[in-house]
Amino acid sequence: MAAPRFVSKPLSERESSPFGSAEEAWLWFSRCQLARLDGVRFSADASDVARPCDPDDIYRAMDHLYRRRVLLRGHVTVLGRFGKRLSAPDPWAGDTPGEASLWGEAMDRLTTVLRVKGIVA
Repeated sequence: MAAPRFVSKPLSERESSPFGSAEEAWLWFSRCQLARLDGVRFSADASDVARPCDPDDIYRAMDHLYRRRVLLRGHVTVLGRFGKRLSAPDPWAGDTPGEASLWGEAMDRLTTVLRVKGIVA
C-alpha cells in the first residue's frame, strides 16, 4: 500500500504579489513576528495583498544561510535589531556604518535565495 503524500494547499486563491526587495520581505516578516509575540493569530489570505509565502519561509531562508555560514552572527544580530525597530539602518538615528554594511551584506545574500524561491521579484 502506498504511503499518503502530503500536498500543501496554496496560501491564497488570489494572485500573489512578490516583494520588491529582501528588505521589504524581512521587515514584513519582522512585523508579523512582533504581532505574533503580542498574541495575534494569523489566518491565511486575510491581508490586503496576497503574498507568495508564509512569514516563516523568510525566517527559514535566513536560518539556512546562517547554518551554511553564508550569514554570520553579526549579520543575524543586525537583522534582529533593525527588524525589531522595523526600519533599515539610518545614520541619523545613530546607527554605525559597520551596522549598515552588515545589513547590506545580509540583504544581498537574502535577495539571492528569496529571488530563487519567487518571494522577491
